[in-house]
Order: sequence, then C-alpha cells, then structure tokens
Amino acid sequence: MKHILTWAVLLFSLSAIAQNGQAYQLFDTKGKKTTYKKLLKASDKAELILFGEYHDNPISHWLQLKLTKDLHQTQALVLGAEMIERDNQPQLNQYLKGEINQKALDTLARLWNNHKTDYKPLVDFAKDNQIAFVASNIPRRYASQVYRGGFEALETLSVEEKSWIAPLPVKYDASLSQYQKMLEMAQGHGGDNLPKAQAIKDATMGYSIVENLKPNTVFIHFHGSYHSDFYEGIYWYVKQERPELKILTIATVSQKDLSKLEEEHLGKADFILVVDEDMTKTY
Repeated sequence: MKHILTWAVLLFSLSAIAQNGQAYQLFDTKGKKTTYKKLLKASDKAELILFGEYHDNPISHWLQLKLTKDLHQTQALVLGAEMIERDNQPQLNQYLKGEINQKALDTLARLWNNHKTDYKPLVDFAKDNQIAFVASNIPRRYASQVYRGGFEALETLSVEEKSWIAPLPVKYDASLSQYQKMLEMAQGHGGDNLPKAQAIKDATMGYSIVENLKPNTVFIHFHGSYHSDFYEGIYWYVKQERPELKILTIATVSQKDLSKLEEEHLGKADFILVVDEDMTKTY
C-alpha cells in the first residue's frame, strides 16, 4: 500500500509538471541552464546591459521590465531603446517631465505600433522614478538612404541631421559574422549596402549609449536581439570607444524544446532567454 501511494504521488507530480509547462528557460553562453537570480546578480556588476529582444514577444518585454525594476533597487539607472529615434528625444523628454501626455507623445513622436503594450511600461517606469531614457536609434529615413547609396549618402545631410547619427565616417567591419549572415539571407538583394544599413543603426545606438554613460550607473539598452547577438553590432561599436566597459548581453531565441539550448544559439550572449515557440505574440 505504501508503494502504491508513493507511485501515485509521483505520477500526480509528473502530470502537474506536464500540465503546467514553463514558458521560458534561461541559459548561459555555454548552454548550461541558469536562473533569473544569477542574471540579476550579474547585471548588478555590469556598467551596460544590452538586452536583445524579439519585438513581438511578451516574455522578452516582461523580463525587461522585471529586470529594470529589480535592478533599480540597488543601482542608479539610465534606460535607452532602439524603438525611439534620436530626433524624437525632445518629445520623449517632455513626456518624461510630465509636460505632455501620452496622446501628445503619440502625435509628436514616431512611436512603434506596439509602443503602448510593449515599451510604454518601461518609459512610464522611467518617468515615475525620474530615470533618464535615451532615444538611441538613427531616424529610419537615414538608414534607408544608406541602403540605397551607402555611407556616402549621409555626407549630404545638414549639420542638424548629422547630429542624429553616429559621427562620420563610421567604422565598419564587413567581415563580422552577423553582417555576413545578412548578406547570405538576402541572397544578393540589397548588395553590400544591406549590412551597411544595419551597421549605421548599430553605430548610432552604440554612440548614443557611450554619449550617455554615467559613473556608478547601469545603462540598460533594449533592442532587437540581432543588434547584439554574438557580441557584435552595438556591442562591437561600444567596445571600439570603451574597450574597458563591463558589458552584459542578453539574447532572446525561440525553441520548441526548452530543456536544452540548440547548438546554433551557443555563444550568442552571456544569458540566453529561450522562449517556447508557442508563446503568444503581441502583434
């Protein structure tokens, strides 16, 4: 009877695990399972956190807000994001100071369609706690110009327009694996200017970060995971200017099986957020 009860308890436990499946799992860069507690501890020692997300993934956005709130308990913070472009910094600052409301910000700034669901909570946390929030990305129209005419197309911009992008000439390493991968995926479409359009975004976001680093403060930057995967993109540009900076990277990936990190994701970041591929998307 005792053995029967033991097996019954075991079967009940296994059934409960199967029915209450987890939505995500954290791994370290070598593919070993890790915990949020370890992520938070490592984040507390960083000077810059590059949080790579999937733009439509609610787990990414939830973890961004949770990490920001928890880190705020022990550290002074600066936040920044790809999703707001540099020329919209004045409007963002007005919102953070309470000079305009959300409706006015929606009208005056070029916000992403999913701003209210996915990024407004971060901006509002910054507003409520008087934390600086940096609009870090290049205005999209200038990245489009690079796609059409290379970096040279930026030379014709006005002084004011050039203030919204990384200083020219922009460093560029075409051999970086992520830029090479873009060329392979595009199969010749866009030519050499395709990764250059990506690079001008990375360079501008990296410049925005370096420009706003403060002593004894952790800068958390939010962006699509591809912009910092494999310690390239934004990471590479920041390191060109501040090689000594302590940077922690987080990547987001999607898998069917959360029990093991797939080989292609090994080494993608210091911490890799693996989300169940069945997770609902925000748009």
